Amino acid sequence: MNREEFSLDKQSLILSAKARLAAVGLSLAGLLVGCGADARKPAAAVRDSVPVVVATAVQKDVPVQVRAIGTVEAYSTVSVKSMVAGEITDVAFREGQDVKKGELLFIIDKRPFQAALSQIQATLAKDTAQAANATAQAERYTRLEKAGVISHEQAEIMRTSANALEEAVRADKAAVETASVNLQYCDIYSPIDGRTGNLMVHQGNVVKANDVPLVTINQVRPIYVTFSIPEQFLAEVKKYNGLRPLKVIARLPNDPQPAEGALSFFDNAVDTATGTIKLKGTFANSESKLWPGQFADVSVTLTTQPKAIVVPSQAVQTGQKGQYVFVVKPDNTAEQVNVNVARTVDGQAVIASGLQAGDTVVTDGQLRLGPKGTKVEKKAAVGQSGGGNGVVSGS
Repeated sequence: MNREEFSLDKQSLILSAKARLAAVGLSLAGLLVGCGADARKPAAAVRDSVPVVVATAVQKDVPVQVRAIGTVEAYSTVSVKSMVAGEITDVAFREGQDVKKGELLFIIDKRPFQAALSQIQATLAKDTAQAANATAQAERYTRLEKAGVISHEQAEIMRTSANALEEAVRADKAAVETASVNLQYCDIYSPIDGRTGNLMVHQGNVVKANDVPLVTINQVRPIYVTFSIPEQFLAEVKKYNGLRPLKVIARLPNDPQPAEGALSFFDNAVDTATGTIKLKGTFANSESKLWPGQFADVSVTLTTQPKAIVVPSQAVQTGQKGQYVFVVKPDNTAEQVNVNVARTVDGQAVIASGLQAGDTVVTDGQLRLGPKGTKVEKKAAVGQSGGGNGVVSGS
């Protein structure tokens, strides 16, 4: 092969390699273009709609309530004390036991009181006999006085002695009554139905009359819940309570079932330091759910607002111009609508103006929405079925 032929073959090989590289580059460019186009389609689709959770504005009767923090108090509390001094010979109950009115609690040593009663009864018997004899002597002296046998002074002395002995008999009877009462005080009974607390004085101890409490009994059925409300609500509470006893609901922490009672007490003055007034609700407490000293969330239902527009409270947002919600239109676009919220009850916002029953509002996902015209995709809330259009009931 000569030099010219070798040069031509080399050029042909170079051109062929460049052509193949160009073809590969075009193919790769096409693939990249295609992949880029395909990748942009889902992104565009994501930007076209915003996933949100929605609920429907409903119309229903809503209670008008006043809320406060309350404290559970015993309906009645009695500190049981001994009325006589002596040794406790028996304790007839267990600490924390429910007791009935008239149930035996303690026994004080009765022997000293029984002996005192017997002694006074003997004195009464002696004085009664002496009084009877003196009365008979006085009657005889009175007859002798009338017959002129004895003087008036002698008859008067005998009648005075008889009267003195009769008074002694009456004093002895009073002493017998006192001794009998003291003997009865040796048995200490429960004055109320209730639950006993910590035993302060145990069997074998000697107690004094009307000294330290032996035990404290709390009546817990029924029971009070005491709470205070701002004085501006007092007029409304008095107004509606005059029509019927107002219902009071007490909710304990971590207890889904509230207790229901009735308003039973107004304090006679507003606390000038706090601007509040104390109220009490009475609860049957048949299941002993409420316990003295507990804190409870209290709500007093004044009346019922009929046909109120209600949405979940998380649908309501607050902006520079006030409160608003995002309303989802039939074309699945969300628009910001200003609303006036009258109050919130149990996680439900009562809308005074701005919405109508049946409007669909956004309850989650508002941060990605604009003031108007944002396309949305309705999603079910966590824990809900994803069927239908994902609308969450606002009930």
